[in-house]
Amino acid sequence: MSLRSACGATAFGVLTTFAPAALAQDWPNRSIVAVSTVSAGNAADTIARIVLDQVGRQIGQSFVIENRTGAGGTIGSASAAKADPDGYTTLLLTASQGSAAALYKTLPYDPVHDFIPVAMFGVQPSVLVAAPSKGWTSVADLVKAAKASPGVLNFASAGLGAASHWAGERLKVAAGINVQHIPFRGPVEAFTEVMTGRVDFYYLPIAPALPNIRDGKVVALAVSTPKRAPMLPNVPTVAEAGYPNAEYLFWGGIAVPAKTPRAIIDRLHAESEKALAVPAVQERLATLGVEPMPMTVDEFGKFYRDDVAGIVKLAKDAHLTPTN
Repeated sequence: MSLRSACGATAFGVLTTFAPAALAQDWPNRSIVAVSTVSAGNAADTIARIVLDQVGRQIGQSFVIENRTGAGGTIGSASAAKADPDGYTTLLLTASQGSAAALYKTLPYDPVHDFIPVAMFGVQPSVLVAAPSKGWTSVADLVKAAKASPGVLNFASAGLGAASHWAGERLKVAAGINVQHIPFRGPVEAFTEVMTGRVDFYYLPIAPALPNIRDGKVVALAVSTPKRAPMLPNVPTVAEAGYPNAEYLFWGGIAVPAKTPRAIIDRLHAESEKALAVPAVQERLATLGVEPMPMTVDEFGKFYRDDVAGIVKLAKDAHLTPTN
């Protein structure tokens, strides 16, 4: 190799070594895209907007939420996975993020290895509800009715692969009941059909359900979390109802494409934690029933991997066949 070639190779090596560091040091100098795989108004989307609005104020750059829904969240996730790992494209992670791995045989991205989970925003207790006309006052009543008429009862979800879908499947498997899943276009349509009694039961976040529970339009049978929800202290958990394996967390957070510089990841994590500690943010999240679940980057990464694996296993246990 000539001296000129050797010097050129050395210079290239220096540039590639320091490019990520320089990028991280300059981050952020423009607005940041946050890809959301759920529709605007969805609980997870609303939570992210509250947190990221505060993060944007702290770093002096705004987050632009882009709702890219469809195909079980794969459209938005694929776009985020293929984005430049420069810290200017992020992905809003939700409890349904692992759905793609469970429902599709092939994907244009890897749900686990193409993303680095950065910060957990919190968990939202969900509540199992049914119409008063069903005459159920407990999970035991629901299970008894389901076992008396196998394959007749049904449950709603906000869409195939939504968190409400997996919560329903988890109860189905844990209780050993044969019930049918009816996916809707979103949570409003699903909840409406349950209130009318045309659909038998549904899991949804507590905050939007609470006014209707208080007005007697639906009956709260159980909450999906390991402990009782402060907003519904008299409603038992599914474990207390006799089905500990039916617990399911509705959670939300943020991730970046793989190969994003660690310095950017650490900064975004620190700013997210700082935002979650702001009293005004905590108050707004509390009105949505969001409970904090602080984690380090590495802890969140393990949580996410375990969550995806859990959904894949649940799909198999529920005999859901992946499609192309």
